[in-house]
Amino acid sequence: MKVFLFLSSVLGLGSMGLAAPQISAQSIIVNPVPGDLKVRVWTDRDVSGQKIPAYTPGDRIRLYASVSQDAYVYLFNVDPSGQVDLILPNRYQGGANFVKANAVKVFPAAGDPFTFDIAAPYGVNKVLALASKTPLKLDQIATFKAQNNSFADVQVKGQQGLAQALSIVVTPVAQNTWHSATAYYQVTPHVSAAPAPVAAPPRNAAPLTGAPAATQGPWGVSREWKTTLDTRSTDLRGLHERYAAFLKAEGYQQVELKSKKNEISSEYRRGSSDRAELSVKRKGHRTEIRVERR
Repeated sequence: MKVFLFLSSVLGLGSMGLAAPQISAQSIIVNPVPGDLKVRVWTDRDVSGQKIPAYTPGDRIRLYASVSQDAYVYLFNVDPSGQVDLILPNRYQGGANFVKANAVKVFPAAGDPFTFDIAAPYGVNKVLALASKTPLKLDQIATFKAQNNSFADVQVKGQQGLAQALSIVVTPVAQNTWHSATAYYQVTPHVSAAPAPVAAPPRNAAPLTGAPAATQGPWGVSREWKTTLDTRSTDLRGLHERYAAFLKAEGYQQVELKSKKNEISSEYRRGSSDRAELSVKRKGHRTEIRVERR
C-alpha cells in the first residue's frame, strides 16, 4: 500500500498488559491475558476479516475497525518487503484514533482528502489493529516530523521489529486493557499484464491443451512443472498466491488449501474434469514451486 497526496493513510496500535506480550508469526503481537476489550479489523472485500482478499495495483482499499469498549485504536500495515506504515492515528479529518464501543471506524473516512492506493510489492500484507483503553506512547516507533506530512515516519522495519517495539510499548500498561487483531490482504499482478517467461517443460511432459496461451502461467502447456527459487526472505503465503493467481486466470477455482509450517498446497477444479494442484515448499534457503494439471 502506498501513501498518495490524494492520499493513502496509515495504521496505528493499541496497548498491552503486564503479562509478557506474545510475539506471533501470524498475528504479530498478542495479549496472553485477554480481557473484555476486543478489537476487530477487516477490509472492504472481506467483512469476516478471516480471509485473504486479492487486490491489484491501482485498486483502492478501505479498512475497517471496531471495538467492544471505548478505546484508542492503532493500525499498522506490514507489506511483504517488511515496510511498516502507521495508518491510524493521522492528522486528517478521519484520523482521530479514539473509537466508541461498537462503532465502526472506516479508513479513509467520508470527507478525508486521501485514498488507500494498492501498489507492489506483490504478496500478503498484514493489517494490525491494536486497541488500548489508555493512549499509548509510540515515540520510539513513529513520529510526525514534517509539518506538511500528515502521516507518521516509522522507525521500525519488518513484522518482527514492529512486534518487538510494541511489546516494549505495552508492557507498562495494565493487563486486560489492550487487545490486538490482524487482517490480511494480498497484492497480485494484473492478469492482463505481459505474460511471464515460459519455463522449458520437463522432459517427457505431456502437453496440455485448453486454456489460451495469454492466460497461461510460466508452465506453458506442460502438465507437470517445477522450479526452485532462492526465497529466504519471501513470505511463503504470498509466493503461493502469486502462482495461484496464474491458475485462477486460466479458469481454475480453488477447492482446498492446506498450510503447514514450511509448505502450502492447494487443489483446483475447472469444469467437470480439469484438476490442478499447487505446492509451495520451503527447503532451507530455497523454495520449490510445483504445479500438476490433469
